[in-house]
Amino acid sequence: MIATVGGSGYLRPAPGTWGSLASLPLAGLVYAVAGPWGVLIGVVLAFGLGLWATAEMTRGMADHDPSEIVIDELVGQWIALLPIFFGAASAGAAVLALWPGWVAAFVLFRLFDIWKPGPVGWADRRGDALGVMMDDVIAGVFAAIGVTILAGIWHGVVL
Repeated sequence: MIATVGGSGYLRPAPGTWGSLASLPLAGLVYAVAGPWGVLIGVVLAFGLGLWATAEMTRGMADHDPSEIVIDELVGQWIALLPIFFGAASAGAAVLALWPGWVAAFVLFRLFDIWKPGPVGWADRRGDALGVMMDDVIAGVFAAIGVTILAGIWHGVVL
């Protein structure tokens, strides 16, 4: 249940996309209960649980990264959302009012996770549970940087 994020990793086609989508309302729920710091703590906890669950689920398997494991997508997607959560909290804005940022975080994370540029691809090629988790962490960081840049452009130049 941990590795597949409640079974969302079994949805087809594109289980990684389904896992990312499933992580959005979960992130919103954690934010509503515990704020942006709660989501950050959730990232750390989900990473640790994901590392363990991925290692357990792939033990003895030739495939180190089966498509049904999507806890890595949850971690990466939550990282991509962090600028939105911290921005909303600091501005006193409703987090759902920042829906364009949610869309940007989702699209950018999926782009970096699928494209696997530079260090994302390096982590993916590790062939172990840490690599499964780290490629999405790095893709999430890239997406978070992109979200921050887009927000800066929108709020600093467009408005």
